[in-house]
Amino acid sequence: MLITIEDVLTPEELTAARELLARSEWVNGRITAGIQAAQVKNNLQLPEEAEHLPALRRLVLDALDRNALFFTAALPLKILPPFFNRYGGEANHYGFHTDNAMRAMPKGGGYVRADVSATLFLSGPEEYEGGELVIEDTFGSHGVKLKAGSLVVYPSSSIHQVTPVTRGERTACFMFIQSMVRDPGQRRLLFDMDMALLKLRRESGETDPVVRLTGVYHNLLRRWADS
Repeated sequence: MLITIEDVLTPEELTAARELLARSEWVNGRITAGIQAAQVKNNLQLPEEAEHLPALRRLVLDALDRNALFFTAALPLKILPPFFNRYGGEANHYGFHTDNAMRAMPKGGGYVRADVSATLFLSGPEEYEGGELVIEDTFGSHGVKLKAGSLVVYPSSSIHQVTPVTRGERTACFMFIQSMVRDPGQRRLLFDMDMALLKLRRESGETDPVVRLTGVYHNLLRRWADS
C-alpha cells in the first residue's frame, strides 16, 4: 500500500526545517545503511550528533502526531527517530535496495521492526531534476516526487531507489515505523474500511449501519493489533 499525504508540515514548519538544515553539517549517508544498501547508497545525511537534529525530529514527530491520515495508514506503534538526507552534486543517488527489517534505536534504546517506511519531502520538485523515489512492490512500480512538506508512506519490504539528482538539491526526512498491525494486507483492509467510513459519515451521518460498521473496524483492530 502506497499512500501520499499532502501538507504534513505547515508552511512555517517547512521554513523552520529548511533553515535548520541549511545550518547543519552533513556526513556520508552510508552511516545508517546495511551491508547490501551501503553498496548503492551515495548521499549525505545528518549524523546523530548534529546540533539541530533533536529540533528537526521534534518538528516532524509533532506534525505526524496531529495527522489523522498518517495514523490510519501506518497505525504506528513505534517510530524510529527520523533521519534527514540530502542528494546533489557527486552524492546524488541511492540504488535499488530493501530497508533492514530491524532498526536500532539511538543510544541502546532497543529495536524497531520496520513495517512501514516514509519519506517527507523538504525540497520542492521545481528545485531539482531527477531524484524520484521509485518504489516497486505488489502494487507495481511507482515514481514519487512530491511537493515540499508532503509525505509518502509505503511498505518497508518494498524494493526502492532514489534516482540520480542531475540538477539542484533534494533534501528529505525519512523514517521507519513499527505498526500495531504487522500484516500489510490487514493494514490495507483497515485503511480502506476507515476511508469508506469517513465518506459514509459525511454523506449519511451516524446512521445505525455506520455505527455497526465502525464497531467491526475496531473489533478487527482489537483482533489484529499489538500494543
